[in-house]
Amino acid sequence: MQRFDIAVVGAGIAGASVAARLARAGKHVALLDMESQAGYHTTGRSAAIFAPSYGPAVIRALARASQSFFETPPEGFSETPLLSPRLIMMLARADQQAALDGLSAQLGDDPTISVVDEPALRAINPLVRAGYANGALLDRAGQDIDVNALHRGFLRQLTAASGTILLNAEVHTMTRQQSIWTLNTKAGEVEAEIVVNAAGAWADKLGQMAQAEHIRLLPKRRTAMMITAPRELTPDFPMTIDIEEQFYLKPETGRLLISPADETLSYPCDAQPEELDIAICVDRIEKAFDLSVRRIESKWAGLRSFVADGTPVAGFSQRVDGFYWLAGQGGYGIQTAPALSAYAACEILGEAPAAELALAGVDPKDLMVTRLS
Repeated sequence: MQRFDIAVVGAGIAGASVAARLARAGKHVALLDMESQAGYHTTGRSAAIFAPSYGPAVIRALARASQSFFETPPEGFSETPLLSPRLIMMLARADQQAALDGLSAQLGDDPTISVVDEPALRAINPLVRAGYANGALLDRAGQDIDVNALHRGFLRQLTAASGTILLNAEVHTMTRQQSIWTLNTKAGEVEAEIVVNAAGAWADKLGQMAQAEHIRLLPKRRTAMMITAPRELTPDFPMTIDIEEQFYLKPETGRLLISPADETLSYPCDAQPEELDIAICVDRIEKAFDLSVRRIESKWAGLRSFVADGTPVAGFSQRVDGFYWLAGQGGYGIQTAPALSAYAACEILGEAPAAELALAGVDPKDLMVTRLS
């Protein structure tokens, strides 16, 4: 039996970041993961990009609130920069003009955002087929995120603050007596006053073990693959995304990462790519770009989890005491982790959220569990 103040279940970016903050605040914290490697599932399979213009309004607010952490992380957090510039181009065909106009209107007069016509977009990304796109939105605030450096930085913070990482610790059962949770795991029993549910695609399953509310979390499979890049690929080549997220193409270490941006419902599992999704991806990429995909160098899939409104859930259960939800980050968990973990840690510690979160437009009402009922 091991006893802690707080047990965080799930060692991906959500769990690692909040566990590090809680440990640095003086709490005795355990970070549990079902796998032998922290971040094995979604975090380890992410093609993360920092894009303040990308996603629903709540996500954009959390990204803005995370920016200062990415740009100036705590001393010793990472030996390398967490961000590197990456222009983001969102392509729109003629039949997608309304989507382009709508997104442009939402983003208002942001000086880093502009809309360009076909000649201008093809000058920036000459791989786009002539006649395919009618225009594009450019986001010059985009950045590549070093996911490994970010994740490892939080794990180092946790262990430096005397936190404990328990791997191969899948939770089998949970019970609560006299204000203490007992978690029966594959690695033995763990006791804690508070359990933080950062279990990703398995979060609803963990919630049911705790007899908490059902947040109706939907894991969705996302497929990705690597292909050979053309010789003309330059270091400043943009990440190019369909305005309605039907595909994306991203430079990655001298190759191209491509995806059909699929969102196929799935059970929580070790997701694997399916041949149909691979074929759809290749078809969409070849129609949009002057590319012929002759060989796929590698392929994989990961699960991104959503609740009904597509916004993360961060808050204490209304049904059971000492159970905190940190779930439903969708495809935005990496770029929002610094701000979302700061918000969650403040709530768990009973402190007021940092003023920077409100200044960025983060409204607690948008994250509460109660909004789902």
